[in-house]
Amino acid sequence: MSKKKISKEKSIQHAKMTTEIVISLVLVGACAFFIRNGLNHTKKIEPSPYVEQKAADIEDPTATTLPDPNQTIYESLSVETKSKFRGDLILVNKEHQYFGGSEDLVSITDMNYENEIDCFSAVDSTYTILRQVYGPMTKMIQDFYELYHNDTLLIYGSYRTTDFQQELYDNDVANNGGEESTRVAKAGFSEHETGLAFDFSETENNDYQGTGDFEWINANCYKYGFIVRYTSSKEKITGFQNEPWHFRYVGIPHAYYMDSNDLCLEEYIDLIREHPYDKLKDHLEFSDDKGNDYEVYFVKSDDGSDKTTVPVPAGVRYEISGNNVDGFIVTVYKGQKPIVEETPTKTFEDTSEENTENSEDTDSEETEEYNE
Repeated sequence: MSKKKISKEKSIQHAKMTTEIVISLVLVGACAFFIRNGLNHTKKIEPSPYVEQKAADIEDPTATTLPDPNQTIYESLSVETKSKFRGDLILVNKEHQYFGGSEDLVSITDMNYENEIDCFSAVDSTYTILRQVYGPMTKMIQDFYELYHNDTLLIYGSYRTTDFQQELYDNDVANNGGEESTRVAKAGFSEHETGLAFDFSETENNDYQGTGDFEWINANCYKYGFIVRYTSSKEKITGFQNEPWHFRYVGIPHAYYMDSNDLCLEEYIDLIREHPYDKLKDHLEFSDDKGNDYEVYFVKSDDGSDKTTVPVPAGVRYEISGNNVDGFIVTVYKGQKPIVEETPTKTFEDTSEENTENSEDTDSEETEEYNE
């Protein structure tokens, strides 16, 4: 056999081996590709901690391309931990002290004059209340006046300084001969120091029992965000006697729920604590008598840090209030877009400056009439 023929056969064999190697490499690569894709399709997608999952596991990543309209997306909001002592839902009673400061107070008399309101009055211009409370309080009284044409309502108790509250407490103890008052709260433990509460009287009989024409106010105050704070049926829980004249602002959703379920504020705060954020399926959800839907949940404060992370819904109106005990209450106004406040919310700030004081020149007879 000639050398040329042998060389040609070797070349053919070499080419054949090269082709087989290339084909083998292609097959190996293809197998690896299909195996990897197969694993990716079966890989479990971990849920976001701020997305309410509607299914236990999501196997197909293409399923997330269309948003679920029933899915709530949450964002992280960092708030000052000490702001748990601020808000419309703070619990102030014999066990929980109010840590005041920077109250945005307005004179009831001055506001009535500026807005030409003459269907009710306050004792004098030193009687003040939180700005956000004046509006719903006035609206409630105006609606009452439209129904009964009764203009005898008088704001007889409103915001009080700590010093004034102490004076009232000491006078009540002295006048009743006891070691402790059962009618007036100690300084630092009265709702009146928050600016969220007020007392009614009326100019004809210098008394208010929530009867007669005024029965309408006590029965309908929840529609304006108020509760009758101290009732005879809850004396053992609140620690105070029946005070049909004492109203406390908590906001419409919460006032509605408490009224509908016969709860005092202490009971409501305990109830909300049973609906923490991390139990997404167990938030408190309800609708009011106007068809508005709400979702309420609790976030425990991080007392070991200056800041607490509070999950809040994205693109939906919500409000955050401290409970003055151990955390925050988030109220979601379902289906409502976020609103921009005209007046920025004040942050918690300790201050030694006293806000506008109630007159301390009250004579002894008037002082005896103060409660809580």
